[in-house]
Amino acid sequence: MSLSDNPRVAPVRMIAAAAVAAVLGVALLAGCATAGPAPAASAPASDPGSPAPSLAPSPSPSPTPAPVGIAATAGGPSVTVHSAPGGDAVDTLASPISSGAPLTFLLVEDRDEWLQVALAQRPNGSTGWVRASEVSLARLQYSLVVSTAANTLSVYRDDELVETYPAATGTGGTPTPLGSFYLTELLEPTNAGYGPFAFGLSAFSDVLTSFGGGPGQIGLHGTEDAASIGTAASNGCIRLSNDVITALAQVLPLGTPITIE
Repeated sequence: MSLSDNPRVAPVRMIAAAAVAAVLGVALLAGCATAGPAPAASAPASDPGSPAPSLAPSPSPSPTPAPVGIAATAGGPSVTVHSAPGGDAVDTLASPISSGAPLTFLLVEDRDEWLQVALAQRPNGSTGWVRASEVSLARLQYSLVVSTAANTLSVYRDDELVETYPAATGTGGTPTPLGSFYLTELLEPTNAGYGPFAFGLSAFSDVLTSFGGGPGQIGLHGTEDAASIGTAASNGCIRLSNDVITALAQVLPLGTPITIE
């Protein structure tokens, strides 16, 4: 069955920042600090060369385009992860997660009663199988591509490029990990330096196994150090201007795929 024709898959859902943002200090994310002295706290700084994107959803054409991905969100207080369809249970994950965001996966394969999903854990690229009855599915319209060579982030809608923005990525010693990941949570940082919003990714640093008391998770966030945008400056996280991350926070649902290359 085509995923786009699957009756279990709901239309695209936009999760507003107010609904899913969790108040949490994002020092728990791995590469969210400057590689060097931390910037002094200040009012949020915008990059004047990066105007906020126009990302409001366009009216759905007919027929509805195939989704760029499918988000699978826990329908109850936990989801059991199995080694294979009908296989041994290997983990039970709580929902909401520790930040308060709903437990969300990115669908890899649909086998009717069983779904293979990407997992936000080490090693990067981990997958597992969950029962379809334990999650709800929703089509995804947006996808992101980060270039660590060009220090940019490109936003796509229905696989068509919307805009490309300058970004800061990891330094040579603390690089941003490469691969295919997804957005797992949306935070409103309480500590200085991270801008108004920060998405957690399913990616983890290849160098830092822990950071600031957390597991070395990679984030996508704003910054109070606008001069770092467009350079390799972080411990692995991806920084955007505050205007851009604010716009993305209004339209990107959890589960949105992000490719880092």
